[in-house]
Amino acid sequence: MRTRLITIFVIGIVGALAVLGWFGYQTFTTGFSAKAEPHALEVLMARQVRYLAIPLAHRNKANPVPVTPEVLQEGLAHFADHCATCHANDGSGKTPIGKGVYPKAPDLREAATQTMSDGELFWVIHNGIRFTAMPAWGEGEPDLDIDSWKLVHFIRHLPTLTPDELERMKSLNPKTKHELEEEASFDQFLQGDDAAAAQTGSGHHH
Repeated sequence: MRTRLITIFVIGIVGALAVLGWFGYQTFTTGFSAKAEPHALEVLMARQVRYLAIPLAHRNKANPVPVTPEVLQEGLAHFADHCATCHANDGSGKTPIGKGVYPKAPDLREAATQTMSDGELFWVIHNGIRFTAMPAWGEGEPDLDIDSWKLVHFIRHLPTLTPDELERMKSLNPKTKHELEEEASFDQFLQGDDAAAAQTGSGHHH
């Protein structure tokens, strides 16, 4: 029995050293660049840690918000305003921020996300994920965070998003300072204030 325990212990130490050595090699070759792609082993380990970090009671929790067209539209608006900057309107993660962080923003339409339980998705939205770019969006007690549960429904809807919904999301995305100035200039032009509009527009060239 003692020999068996010693063997298991030695194998565990060797395995841990091998993993640490591999991560050390990766760091040596790529540094701490966020441009690097996580290795499959790292992705597997990170997902397993995330899974174990979510309490079982919350992992198996059902969505208390019934899915309705109104709920999906609220989730769409919330996603467009808060999440699309990193995840893109279609959930692909193909944005400058989504592609520039480490690990990269996942494609929320794929099985790795869609096979997560509602409770797991809610937990990630509400609490965020340490050592990633995923922030904690939930405020207060989880039981009162209805908006995050609505987002869970919308994430389920991402694989079947329609062109009309994508167009609506574009109008709901946060606007840059440049876009706000252009809108103000256009509004001034419509109101007949050509001089002010021209002055605002001229500032775009500097």
